[in-house]
Amino acid sequence: MKTTETPAPLPAESGATVSKVDTAPAARPSGQKKDGTVLNVFSHGILVLWAIMVVMPLVWAVMTSFKDDSSIFGSPWSLPDKLHFDNWARAWTDANMSDYFLNTVLVVGGSLIGTLVLGSMAAYVLARFDFPGNRFIYYLFIGGMSFPVMLALVPLFYVVNNMGLLNSIHGLILVYIAYSLPFTVFFLTAFFRTLPTSVAEAAFVDGASHTRTFFQIMLPMAKPGLISVGIFNFLGQWNQYMLPTVLNTDPDKKVLTQGLVQLAVSQGYKGDWSGLFAGLVMAMLPVLAAYIVFQRQVVQGLTAGALK
Repeated sequence: MKTTETPAPLPAESGATVSKVDTAPAARPSGQKKDGTVLNVFSHGILVLWAIMVVMPLVWAVMTSFKDDSSIFGSPWSLPDKLHFDNWARAWTDANMSDYFLNTVLVVGGSLIGTLVLGSMAAYVLARFDFPGNRFIYYLFIGGMSFPVMLALVPLFYVVNNMGLLNSIHGLILVYIAYSLPFTVFFLTAFFRTLPTSVAEAAFVDGASHTRTFFQIMLPMAKPGLISVGIFNFLGQWNQYMLPTVLNTDPDKKVLTQGLVQLAVSQGYKGDWSGLFAGLVMAMLPVLAAYIVFQRQVVQGLTAGALK
């Protein structure tokens, strides 16, 4: 009895079609592709227009600060014929911009450090510990964000005056800290809640105290959030004008915003517009430099809570 063996299938030759099923991806409808292209062109056009509106005044101010007065009025949009660095020297020395700049660095530097230290400690406790009154204290900070500072100027003046802190650098630092704490606590409380609790629990098991756990473990982990809220506080405190105008009337202790107003008045009457623009650029450059250097950290801090 003979058995017939079924011959094995021959391997497919290279280049032979194995399956007749078409596996190519389906093409998008032409209408949908066209709508997406139009939307991209429109959005990019809006972004380019917005960038021009923001960058052009800054470039024009920097360019004007190196011109003389006749060139400013004669050809305001042309490049300077030469760089007049004497405008910057005149604004720095004759207009006392050096003193205003130093006072601003002292006030903003001290208040920024105090705000970040106190705000991070308060935010860590509110985010990590449950105790009676936790939510009440948290909502008090939230309410401080919505309270207009203009309503507190008169009572704040008398409080600072009674404490003997009027017309002083340290008095202005304390006021800036109190002014910036609500937003700092609100921002960092949400950030500390996104950090993993396992790391802190491991530190407690190893015998670390709450203070050591906070300063050596949790605070370095919150670095993106600290940098983000620090940049926002820096911008607000550097450009603050209302509080120092009310609480700091000593000419020797005025900050940069007060000095710019005084420079605008004095140089305007003298006709020294080049010196005025040089002083304006001096006040503007630290803010731009801080944002350019820390822009990546700001974005990371703003998106860290969403990513975790």
